Amino acid sequence: MTAPIGPGALVVVVGPSGAGKDTLIAMARALCARESQTDSRVDQRIVFPRRIVTRPPSAAEDHASVSPFEFDAAIGQGIYAFWWAAHGLKYALSAAIDTELRAGKTVVCNVSRAVVRQLRERYENVTVVMVTAPKEVLLARLAARGRESEGDVAGRVDRAVPAIDDLAPDIVIENIGDPQDGAARLAEVIRGTAMRAPPHVC
Repeated sequence: MTAPIGPGALVVVVGPSGAGKDTLIAMARALCARESQTDSRVDQRIVFPRRIVTRPPSAAEDHASVSPFEFDAAIGQGIYAFWWAAHGLKYALSAAIDTELRAGKTVVCNVSRAVVRQLRERYENVTVVMVTAPKEVLLARLAARGRESEGDVAGRVDRAVPAIDDLAPDIVIENIGDPQDGAARLAEVIRGTAMRAPPHVC
């Protein structure tokens, strides 16, 4: 059996569509960058990789866009650390994150809860952060994005509400009200994880 990848830490952010995961990650990243101005160890130890998605570029998410054919070819070439499918799309993270984790860094990414068990087996140190919100808030946010029809939005929320007991998250953030509050909590988790990790190995 292959030994779990480490000693760095993988912080995965999960939760239903419309919970605001990408928003909180972007804001937490900015907070961590601000912290690095007084403690350079924070910035050096934290990596926020872009997801690879079979969806055209969008202002709503900073991702690398590939075609389904390119995506499948990359799997065969070992280019991805892991991947999953959801809502008719395919998502992946570059195998480069494994190198970062072996160097003792903290990697932060938005993933599907469906791969959490796989990640806990593959990586030595995994912290699961669930971002959630009441159903009516999720519906309003998805409708405002304008990506899906009204029926698709309702169905997506019904399918997306995760079972917390099954997922066993380490941290739960209810993202309602000012997103700065949730971002501050996420940044606190990320910084704490990064500072507990072994020093960066050159």
